[in-house]
Amino acid sequence: MKAWIGLGSNIGDGPAEIKRALGALAAHPSMALLRRSPVYRTAPWGVRDQADFHNAVAEVNTELEPLPLLAALQQMEARLGRKPARGRWQPRRIDLDLLLLEDRIYFLPGLTVPHPRMHRRAFVLAPLAAIEPSLVIPGRGTVQSCLSRLAPQGIERVQEKD
Repeated sequence: MKAWIGLGSNIGDGPAEIKRALGALAAHPSMALLRRSPVYRTAPWGVRDQADFHNAVAEVNTELEPLPLLAALQQMEARLGRKPARGRWQPRRIDLDLLLLEDRIYFLPGLTVPHPRMHRRAFVLAPLAAIEPSLVIPGRGTVQSCLSRLAPQGIERVQEKD
């Protein structure tokens, strides 16, 4: 099934960290990387006294069910240098969030899909709109319509190095 993964980083070289994470997604035996968005720089969310984030979205095919997919993403984060969080919205080397699994809705222990706040976050919606603007977020509308309803959130596309 298709899954959309949000990627974020604000420690170190954000675009390089995202590139490393995309490589990890592509190398995973139960996933195939289909598409990826450009990288965007965004103001921090929640705790504002920290460096700007770099964000992107990846579309993957996976045979994993939701909780094993979440576990695989968390294992990738750990291998890529993510340290345990000291609270919400803290700086991180890499963050991998399961945003959507096709048009399915899940309420599981430790996991809600679609991601419950994605429709309010330009740092998720702008990268997602770059690859699939007509994608429907169940119960919220299309990615593009959700993005058009947001107030400006200080998001800027980054020119990536090869």
